[in-house]
Amino acid sequence: MKRNSLMTLVLAAVLASGCAPKLIDSALAGYTSDANGFDTHSFFYDTGAEVVVFDAQFTEAEAEKLLATIRAKTGNPIRYVVVTHPNPDKFNGVAVFQREGARVVASEATAAAIPSVHAYKKYYFTKIAGMFTEETYPKQATVDVTFKDSLKLPLEGGAEVELKVLQHPGVTTTQTVAYLPRRNALVVGDLVHHRAHAWLEGGLREGKTVPDLDSWKAALEELAAWKGATVYGGRGESAPVETAIAEEKQYLDTMKSLVSTYAAELGARKAELCGGSPGPHYEELTKRATQTFPQYTLPYMVQYSVYGLVNALACAE
Repeated sequence: MKRNSLMTLVLAAVLASGCAPKLIDSALAGYTSDANGFDTHSFFYDTGAEVVVFDAQFTEAEAEKLLATIRAKTGNPIRYVVVTHPNPDKFNGVAVFQREGARVVASEATAAAIPSVHAYKKYYFTKIAGMFTEETYPKQATVDVTFKDSLKLPLEGGAEVELKVLQHPGVTTTQTVAYLPRRNALVVGDLVHHRAHAWLEGGLREGKTVPDLDSWKAALEELAAWKGATVYGGRGESAPVETAIAEEKQYLDTMKSLVSTYAAELGARKAELCGGSPGPHYEELTKRATQTFPQYTLPYMVQYSVYGLVNALACAE
């Protein structure tokens, strides 16, 4: 099927299903995948002359739906796709937008991390989970524009998007945030899941995923520089920056305590948590996280990512 025909069908499906863009204001809107795309938020900013997309979804199929959602709102050219950090639900779909003429923008650190993260995740999803084959897993993303510490995107009509690499890693090994001054909006990727469970796997370092909650909390504290802004995270709700910082830090501290307490309770059985069949223990940890945060959505995020926190806190020795 030709690309234009496919795009027409996707757009028709979006419109028929009533899946209109989630309008934040007249210029900023969002799209959220279903659970197959890990309930991932992407945001897009229509300046009136061009569009900037923040994060590109886990698969090209989801990226096509995001593209159709954008096209349901505006016909302006998509100029840039910003990747906030090196996780596959942020970069796997970029080729869809490159074919539309957009340029992919990421920090030097994110661009450098993409190949190893891509290989690690491809191996998991093809060889272990069996969700994809070598042929069907997305191709490795390429980045068109890199920057070291900060970048103001060159946009038409006086619109502004300011990109900043935080000094501390967050959910992964490096974190970029995007500030839209005219909207007082701060797009932060998975650094914040406001009132949704976080991805606790950690960043990929020397072939292993290692969460660093102290660094994550320090990265959150850096967001205070955008006092009064509204934070838009990779999942969950938007929130005032002060609220987002406080609640995410509390969540991380609580999850650390929850995992440490559970490991201590196991005593001599802790080897089960760190050994060959830890699944039931991950289920119990997910149950406890759900009980502790009953208002939080997406408990499966704990189920499939808590192994990283478990390994760091309970299985390191």
